[in-house]
Amino acid sequence: MNKNDLFKLTYPIGKFEWTKNPTKAEIKKGITKLEEFPEKLRKAVADIPEEVLQNRYRPEGWTIAQVVHHLADSHMHSYLRFKHAILEDTPSIKDYQEANWAELPDATHTDLSYSLDLISALHKRWTLFLNSLSEMELSKKYLHPEREKHYPLNTTILIYAWHGEHHLAHIKNAKKKGY
Repeated sequence: MNKNDLFKLTYPIGKFEWTKNPTKAEIKKGITKLEEFPEKLRKAVADIPEEVLQNRYRPEGWTIAQVVHHLADSHMHSYLRFKHAILEDTPSIKDYQEANWAELPDATHTDLSYSLDLISALHKRWTLFLNSLSEMELSKKYLHPEREKHYPLNTTILIYAWHGEHHLAHIKNAKKKGY
C-alpha cells in the first residue's frame, strides 16, 4: 500500500482545517453535528455482525469496536476540558494515551451498547452546555501542554464535529472492506 492510499484510509474526509475565528453560523453548525452524532453513530453500527466489528479501517488501525469505544473516551475528555476552560483561567489539560486506552478490555469488547449509551447521554449534556455559552465564554481556551498549543472552545467545537465525521467514515470503510 502506498503512502497516498494509507493517507486516504487514515483521513477519509481529510485532515481538520484549523479555523482561528469561526463564525456564529460555523459554531452553530458544529454544535448541531455534535447533537446529531449519537444517532448517526448508532445507525452506522446497527446490525453489524460481531466478526465485522473486528474489521480494521486501515492496516494496523483500530477495529470498528475500538473506534466506537474511542469516541466515548475522546468525547468524555473533550466535554470535561470544556468545563475546565469555562471554570478556570486557561487550564492546562491532562492528555491521555488514546492508543493505549484503545487496547484496554472495555475498549476492545464487541458489545458497543454501553459506549453508544454513554455517547448519547454525553452529547445531550455537552450540547445543552454548549448552547448555553456566550460568545465570550466560547472564546475561552485551554492549554494542551504536550502539543504546546491553546485550544479555543469555539474552534474545538469544530474539531470534535469533524472528529465524529472522521470516525464515521472509518466505520463505513471498515464495514465495506476490513484490513
